[in-house]
Amino acid sequence: MKELNNLLSQIENAIPHWEKQNTTISIATVGWQLDHSLLVINGIISQLSKSNPNNYKWRFNLSRIYIQCRNAIPRGKAKAPKQVRPVDNTSIEDLQNKLATAKNNMALLQKLDKNSYFTHPYFGDLNLKATIWFLKLHTRHHLKIVNNIINKG
Repeated sequence: MKELNNLLSQIENAIPHWEKQNTTISIATVGWQLDHSLLVINGIISQLSKSNPNNYKWRFNLSRIYIQCRNAIPRGKAKAPKQVRPVDNTSIEDLQNKLATAKNNMALLQKLDKNSYFTHPYFGDLNLKATIWFLKLHTRHHLKIVNNIINKG
């Protein structure tokens, strides 16, 4: 949890740069990257909390194993599902509200059953431990893009 909370702090520190963009790095703005990351965190934790741990079954998934071994998401290879794609220009207030929700969700995450799960579009069902790994991986991926935009923008 400590690393996830640290990543949320990094998101918070990047919010003032929400309008920055560098199309050589990404067509999306810093705000889009942050909004997407927060939508993913909040959406996944919501799905975990609604899941039935008795229904979780681990299954072999080559894509998941490959990404776990690399411990990195390749840039520009996957498209975000509709439900976690920001639909319009965000605002600082909107990002701060989503960040506050994410911080509150961290407490919920600690109370969930180890077999709470969500279904990832490429990796299949991920239990709590695998989900926390994915949330860290995904958030770090987008923060790298954000930092590249801020530092080169």
